[in-house]
Amino acid sequence: MIALSRRATFKRIAAATAAAIGLSLAALPAQAQTKIKFVLQWKFEGSQAWFFVAQDKGYFKAEGLDVSIDQGEGSAASIPKVASGAYDAGFGDLNAIIDMAAKRPADAPVGVYMLYNTPPFTLIVKKDSPIKTPKDLEGKTIGGPANDGALKLFPALAKIAKVDTSKVNITNMAPNLREQMLMRGQVDATFGYVNTVTFSAKAMGIDAAKDLRFIRYGDYGMDLYSNAVFFSRKFVQDNPKAVAGFVRALNRAIKDVLADPEMAMDAVMKREPLLKRDVEKDRLLSALRNDMSHPEVARIGLGDVDDKRLERSIEILVDANQLARTPTPAEVFNRSFLPARDQRPSKLF
Repeated sequence: MIALSRRATFKRIAAATAAAIGLSLAALPAQAQTKIKFVLQWKFEGSQAWFFVAQDKGYFKAEGLDVSIDQGEGSAASIPKVASGAYDAGFGDLNAIIDMAAKRPADAPVGVYMLYNTPPFTLIVKKDSPIKTPKDLEGKTIGGPANDGALKLFPALAKIAKVDTSKVNITNMAPNLREQMLMRGQVDATFGYVNTVTFSAKAMGIDAAKDLRFIRYGDYGMDLYSNAVFFSRKFVQDNPKAVAGFVRALNRAIKDVLADPEMAMDAVMKREPLLKRDVEKDRLLSALRNDMSHPEVARIGLGDVDDKRLERSIEILVDANQLARTPTPAEVFNRSFLPARDQRPSKLF
């Protein structure tokens, strides 16, 4: 009876101890994930697929991140949103970051992964337009959304191409009216990105190859970088592991998209079912082919930049816009968060 009593006592003690441990563990908070508010350059579209894939496949979560993704209002518009603290990170024009770094270096975000390494900036005219070069824009009206990257860079193009900007009228319009106003003759030319305009026109039944002509900034010596993933300086300083994790997850998702574009389109259509899947798939493939396949990718890998090329880009912008100071490449792009060279794509097509 005594032995039985002791065994019962031990069982009660063991049960009580286990219960206490369970209560203690339950009282501990779950390991918190780092929240990242991320803003895109534009409305949901096919060429953003990697961000959605990283979210849907749990790549962000696996890095200890809770990432929310919002639509944007233009490639230049996402920069001040991050600089103001409204967002932690975004996707947008590196040239707008350079401009802010020259004017407000303490506030300017910093690029961490370059995606659009080929300059997409362009002026668009109708196929039969007498405008053949930027100089022909004198006396004409150009339209563009206020936050359009090509519009922001026009002073630089004008200086290189010797355009008298006092003779050029610039008007703003809603992005969805750009191609419509051009085709109706309400403006003589518009600003835009080649890929964006091509597919916006397609949605209107306009064949860009037959009906439009592109005057590309890159043909006038402006071999500039374009859209990159960037973070606020404060977030980079306070959460370097989270930044590295975000970049790893994104790089992983990009490789998945390259391997399976149809899977990528599933993620896009999940966000906006009213999109035309075939059009958005073409937009994605076009971005890979035309915006992200600069020859340097074979040498340095997707995600990185060439410091000398970036330095030349900075000099072009500083000179053309008469900026007060010249940021260094390291001020606008931080490669320390990139995965190793052999882990990043070196060929997209």
